[in-house]
Amino acid sequence: MRTILLIDDERRMLDLLELFLAPQGFRCIKEENGAEGLARLLDEQIDLVLLDIMMPNKDGWEVCREIREFSNVPVIMLTARTDKRDLVKGLESGADDYITKPFDERELIARVNAVLRRYQNMGEHSENTIYGDFILNRDSYSLHYKEKSVQLTLKEFSIVDALISQPKRTLTRDQLMHAAWDYDTYTDIRTIDSHIRNLRDKLKSAEFPNEEFLKTVWGIGYKWS
Repeated sequence: MRTILLIDDERRMLDLLELFLAPQGFRCIKEENGAEGLARLLDEQIDLVLLDIMMPNKDGWEVCREIREFSNVPVIMLTARTDKRDLVKGLESGADDYITKPFDERELIARVNAVLRRYQNMGEHSENTIYGDFILNRDSYSLHYKEKSVQLTLKEFSIVDALISQPKRTLTRDQLMHAAWDYDTYTDIRTIDSHIRNLRDKLKSAEFPNEEFLKTVWGIGYKWS
């Protein structure tokens, strides 16, 4: 049975999420603040985190950044805010996807299953992708360049995998969306730009030559040269 960690300061929302997820065979662990959620993630084997953004003391963005310091567990953020800057901030914090409240039960289940399915599929295809001095490790979801390495989120991994597996080919945002989301989604296609921006920041911080390899093809998409 797969386990989902639910972090939300509203007990009613926690109960609603469990009501939707439990009949689908998920074990739900419910925590009402970020600190307790982080502690539970360290103690339990968690398959996915559903994380609310607007919480007191430690908001979802901060919690997500702290999760990414020690785990690549898939994170889906829950938000009542529709400002695209807030959604982008969530993605840049390391989230793999987001759901806007109020949400449809079918959308919630579809997004959860899709993220888990992609995570599982990548684990089953354990052969690493090698291109020049780059190694994309499918066991640790990390990208290595010579002696350097950087940890990727699930969505970042999917995007890099699509690009590095087809070097020098320009992939449109639509194609990258299909690579990162394997279901019909209402996600704004510009979400890809947010993931690319976050990815470039990670690579730059790790002293990867990202400007040389990860290139924007204006008006079309991106390519790995």
